[in-house]
Amino acid sequence: MPESKRHLELRTLLYLVLGTFRHEHSIGCDQFVYWDPTDPASCVAPDAFVHLSVPDSDFRSWKTWERGIPELAVEIVSYSDAPSAPWDVKLQRYQELGVQELVRFDPEGTPERRLRIWDRIGGELVERKNADRFCNVLNLYWVVAPARNVSAALRLARDAEGRDLVPTPEEAEAKAREAEAKAREAEAKAREAAERRVAELEALLRLQKD
Repeated sequence: MPESKRHLELRTLLYLVLGTFRHEHSIGCDQFVYWDPTDPASCVAPDAFVHLSVPDSDFRSWKTWERGIPELAVEIVSYSDAPSAPWDVKLQRYQELGVQELVRFDPEGTPERRLRIWDRIGGELVERKNADRFCNVLNLYWVVAPARNVSAALRLARDAEGRDLVPTPEEAEAKAREAEAKAREAEAKAREAAERRVAELEALLRLQKD
């Protein structure tokens, strides 16, 4: 089934956020991940995945016997896999793949079911039953926050409340420009204050001479 525009925007946003770690980790987005060299059908195509401690490079697909098993995988629910049966199939595939953390984000889900997380415990993917949204793989927090063109997007943050979001490159650049503008403004105000003080001192000296 073709990808909707909203799904594309959500997937692209997450890829851009994860891409800030590409100098440290490998980042994938909608590429096939294969884990059995004898069975080409043994594959999944996560909306995003991360393999730790290997700097990112260009690849068309990911073969675990060549590159290693991704520790983190993310699925953003689309119209094609909203029913429960396809997800059960995907969950089993991720179990076979061997990821340590699996995240399922449903932008249309109720608040308590919108974000679901599985951790590998004792060799099995086990769904968390509490509200813990800590990303064990990246030592960050999963949060749902509004973004451009979408009311609810999956993001990463440095705090549980989502006040300190990991920015996309565009957001980081805008923030840097804002900080630079504030610095220039502060510098201009300081210069004006210094010039006023000099003028006051010069006026005081003239009065003393008179």
